[in-house]
Amino acid sequence: MGIPNILTLLRIFLTPLYAIVFFSNSKYNLYYATLIFFIAGITDVLDGTIARKYNIITKWGTFFDPFADKLMLLTALSCLTAAHIIPVWIIITIAIKEILLVISGYTVFRKGTLIPSNKFGKAASALFSVSMLILVLNQKLGIYIMYISVLAAIVALFSYLKTIFQKLNQLNKQ
Repeated sequence: MGIPNILTLLRIFLTPLYAIVFFSNSKYNLYYATLIFFIAGITDVLDGTIARKYNIITKWGTFFDPFADKLMLLTALSCLTAAHIIPVWIIITIAIKEILLVISGYTVFRKGTLIPSNKFGKAASALFSVSMLILVLNQKLGIYIMYISVLAAIVALFSYLKTIFQKLNQLNKQ
């Protein structure tokens, strides 16, 4: 299985823990949930770094790594929406974006091709992480950074879709 895939699995298991802690009666539940979110983010960076450095990139990891990221992000945004910390349109926008990515990604995956993450997707993920931290410290400022994160995610979506359509064109010409 390898360390990168184990870290991806850990991230998947951290997702329900995030929600449990978020909705707990703890005085510091939002802080603890944010800590879990950042631990998941660290595992994401580590699994990618280790996989690339030691050339242990697997199809399983290439598929489940972004799945784990999407699962954690959508869970965190759902919790923040349910707690009325962020507006509902954010989770709807990001959910639609992720559904489009999964459908289009699956289309090229069926043809034996994987679309790796790109700089726009990584920037959007980083912005979401920053906005989560700032939301805990200053909700007013955090929500504005969350808006910028959503915009970055939309830019990433169009970048991925462009890459996917180019790849599909190449595959169809073969």
